[in-house]
Amino acid sequence: MTDHQLSDAELAGQPAAYWTGVAYEALITYTRARQAEKGYTQPQFWLLRHLSANDISPDGEGMTLPELQQAMASYIRPEDDLAVEAEALVERGWLNRDTGGRLWLAEAGEQARVDLARNAPAIRAALHEGISDADYVTTVKVLQRLIRNAGGTAA
Repeated sequence: MTDHQLSDAELAGQPAAYWTGVAYEALITYTRARQAEKGYTQPQFWLLRHLSANDISPDGEGMTLPELQQAMASYIRPEDDLAVEAEALVERGWLNRDTGGRLWLAEAGEQARVDLARNAPAIRAALHEGISDADYVTTVKVLQRLIRNAGGTAA
């Protein structure tokens, strides 16, 4: 399916699942390519975030790989290997592993998390180019309604 030759009426009849799938893949591919250019992966950034008391972790306590996998279950991709990603962060000195196998955010990892987070606004700006905030909000509201109509939960 292509969007450049379809009228508004034809677009209105298109399956939302197709377009949301195409959008998801394009957005993830773009985001991950920009992160790779900066020398890290999206799963590595998620690991840092989940282990930081200044971000997603409620208490800064270490977590095992299964706990991290469970925490990321709604967005981790099948090709993401958290064990490999975590090992890369241990080797960088951004994570520490205790004798019980729990991963902990090192001081250098917290600084890396802060530094890497600074890339997000540029990625967002590039993806939102030519889209007003009002149009974006409308799009998200429409997607939330589609989710609810399909029996899902839109947070």
